[in-house]
Amino acid sequence: MEAPTQLPRLRRRLTCMLYESLVVFSILLIGFLLPQVVLSGFGWGTSSGRLLWLHVLVLLMFYFVWCWLNGGQTLPMKTWKLRLVNADGNRLRPLQALLRYLAAWPSTLLFGIGIFWALIDKDKQFLHDRIAGTRIVGTNE
Repeated sequence: MEAPTQLPRLRRRLTCMLYESLVVFSILLIGFLLPQVVLSGFGWGTSSGRLLWLHVLVLLMFYFVWCWLNGGQTLPMKTWKLRLVNADGNRLRPLQALLRYLAAWPSTLLFGIGIFWALIDKDKQFLHDRIAGTRIVGTNE
C-alpha cells in the first residue's frame, strides 16, 4: 500500500461528496426503487416506512463499508485520488468503518454540522472522521 499524502483541501473533499451523491442515487435506484416497483407489481404491496428506511440504511452500509474495507476508496474517492485511513494511516478495521458510516448520517443530515466541523477542527477533519478515528488523505496514484 502506498503512503498517503497530506490532507486534501476541503473543496476537493466536498466535490468528491457531490460525485458520491450521484453514485448513491444510482445504488438507491437499482437496489431500492426497482425492487419496490417489482414487489408492488406482483401485488405484494410496499413495506412500512420504517422498513424502507432500514432497507436504505443497510443497502448503503454495505456499499460504503465494503468499499472502505477493500482499498479504502469508493469510486468517487478513486477519481478524486482520496483514501480513507485510520488515524495511524493504516487500513480501517471493520467496526471503525461501521462507526464512521453510522456517524456520517447525523453528521451530514443535521444541517451538515459534521461537514462544517472541518472549518473549526484543528486537523480540518469532518466530525464523523473525528468520531471514528479516521481521516481522508490524498493519494499519489
